[in-house]
Amino acid sequence: MSTYDQVEIEDMTFDPDTQIFTYPCPCGDRFQIYIDDLYDGEEIAVCPSCSLMIQVIFEQEDLREFYDEAGTQPPVPVTVSA
Repeated sequence: MSTYDQVEIEDMTFDPDTQIFTYPCPCGDRFQIYIDDLYDGEEIAVCPSCSLMIQVIFEQEDLREFYDEAGTQPPVPVTVSA
């Protein structure tokens, strides 16, 4: 999978109400990714208006401050019993 660019999480905008990180896309819209998706290891933000994607560069511990800002906690892993 090829990405348009790599973007540091500090360069993205975080909305604590929607819990979404955004970054401007060349098409005029914005790349988007949920904080929980980042926490789960997803690092590709997509633009809803075109086919471009960016890779978000971050460390999982970076997300703690954003969860605090949103007043929420990271998701609890689901355990599956056999």
